[in-house]
Amino acid sequence: MRALSLVCTLNSSPTPSSSQLLSDQVMRELEKLDVTTETVRVADHNVLPGMGIDLGEGDDWPALREKVLQADILLIATPIWLGHPSSVCQLVLERLNMESSETDDQGRPLVYGKVAAVAVVGNEDGAHKVSADVFQGLNDIGFSLAPNAVTYWVGEAQHGTDYKDLDETPEEVSDTTHSLAVNAVHLAKLLNDSPYPAG
Repeated sequence: MRALSLVCTLNSSPTPSSSQLLSDQVMRELEKLDVTTETVRVADHNVLPGMGIDLGEGDDWPALREKVLQADILLIATPIWLGHPSSVCQLVLERLNMESSETDDQGRPLVYGKVAAVAVVGNEDGAHKVSADVFQGLNDIGFSLAPNAVTYWVGEAQHGTDYKDLDETPEEVSDTTHSLAVNAVHLAKLLNDSPYPAG
């Protein structure tokens, strides 16, 4: 099994990132389940805005798309900005949207049979709303969602602490991250063994 995390922080490497930290924790849980993982910080790449699989010279999306297609599990990790997923996350969803028209030899979208999950961090409430936004986009594109397909942490309103600044990971977050990994792997194995029917 292979898993890919697309980290949608607004900051490029090596700037510390709470989204990256939570993504790394999900990847570690997946690795315990014998999943091969890879993480990409999208802001380190030139992903052009627009609708298309390849928007031409300078567009790094085609290489990232190949990683998505090779993965059994896709994690989208995003911060909350103004109550919404980050602009980088929205850009990724917009580029992924083209997959709904790319089909296999039986007419199924290429991402059918792939499992998606979400990781959300922020300083105020909004993780449920953000995960719902991302879930809907991923499901429309053709990804499948396991139960408890999101892990998240949000700080108190009007508070300045970031997830990456915590002394330790809250037990509730660790437990949720573990459940996400176990359920995602379970569903991915089921879909590998028994793909969705064509048509």
